[in-house]
Amino acid sequence: MKATERIHQKIFTLEDIKRQVSRWKLVSKRIVFTNGCFDILHAGHLDLLSKAAMLGDVMVVGLNSDASVRRLKGSERPVNDEHFRALLLAHLQMVDAVVVFGEDTPLDLITLVKPDVLVKGGDYRAQDIVGYQEVMTGGGHVEIIPLVEGLSTSALIEKILTL
Repeated sequence: MKATERIHQKIFTLEDIKRQVSRWKLVSKRIVFTNGCFDILHAGHLDLLSKAAMLGDVMVVGLNSDASVRRLKGSERPVNDEHFRALLLAHLQMVDAVVVFGEDTPLDLITLVKPDVLVKGGDYRAQDIVGYQEVMTGGGHVEIIPLVEGLSTSALIEKILTL
């Protein structure tokens, strides 16, 4: 199998991820889930994803669709379209699956995946994280990974615009 085929196989539809999660659970894989816009992939994202991946066997990333990003971040975003952002994430060795979701929150996707570990960045309190209650009720747990100081997509865009 060619490398590009392997990369594309890491990008799942909602229907396909449901089947894949069932396979992983059959062989007792510990599933880690995180989500975000990942508009301009930077070192802060890589730090979060690599630390999150170490918390389990399988790393699933929920990716906000273009329409969702526009609703959350404004009409000028995303900088990169969802196909490009999904491909970038799928190229990362620590990511096993990427799923694009169109809602403003990943609650439906979290409910579908039922991760063992739900991960978000340090700008959240555990109880405020979408899916917290569902993951805790399902016997999983929530991890908050400290952010890398000074690294954010918004700050990066602002810096580029001032150059």
